[in-house]
Amino acid sequence: MTFDRRVAIAAIQTVSGPDVAENLAVAARLVGEAAAAGAEVVALPEYFPLISGDEQAKVRAREPDGDGPIQHHLQALARQHRIWLIGGTVPLRSDAAAKVRNATLVFDPDGARVARYDKIHLFGFDNGAERYDEAETIEAGSELVAFDAPCGRVGLSVCYDLRFPEMFRAMGALDLIVLPAAFTYTTGLAHWEVLLRARAIENQCYVMAPAQGGRHPSGRRTYGDTLIVDPWGEVLARRAEGPGVVLAQMDPALIAQVRGRLPALQHRRFP
Repeated sequence: MTFDRRVAIAAIQTVSGPDVAENLAVAARLVGEAAAAGAEVVALPEYFPLISGDEQAKVRAREPDGDGPIQHHLQALARQHRIWLIGGTVPLRSDAAAKVRNATLVFDPDGARVARYDKIHLFGFDNGAERYDEAETIEAGSELVAFDAPCGRVGLSVCYDLRFPEMFRAMGALDLIVLPAAFTYTTGLAHWEVLLRARAIENQCYVMAPAQGGRHPSGRRTYGDTLIVDPWGEVLARRAEGPGVVLAQMDPALIAQVRGRLPALQHRRFP
């Protein structure tokens, strides 16, 4: 699909809890706000349907690929608002009985699913006070995924993937990187913005990172700071904490200008 005009994109920030129906209602309201503001491409954060203090909750809520209330909800929202909807992450069945695939699903304005990306890099962190090990309940994906939309070539990634720049280079030339996330407050405070801006600068493309942002019912605190960054590394829009919509315009002329003045992608010497 040719990217030859300005396109409005929107990143949704949520503070999801353990009630899937309530979380879906919040997502529907915010997606509607984004669409009403003119967004053609809208992205929800990681774990938007469910964040619980019980890590097995997402295993119990997992859905078969292509069916289930969360997937039908996303499909209906895309069709209702005539938008490209990037569904944060959805817990889908895995080959392991006690795990899920943490999957980003993309629906076009007709409600057709056009892409699925399963999170490849699984977060692990232990500083003595906080401990996370996604591999205990998530089965890692293995395939890179990009798709074409009105805003050009879009590369999909999730949260911890942000720390692996080789992943994005392996996708080839992108116009937009989308990274739904639920960064911890500790790691987000230290690294979130600098890593997002670095991915935009080195790939000379836009980056949109819809995040979980705030204090969840379980007591967990996510960093938030949902960002949209341009190809020069400038932050175009952001939201620190709390549910809301972050909106910006993608301009193909800016991508061409940045790549023309500083042809770093052409100067690469290593694959």
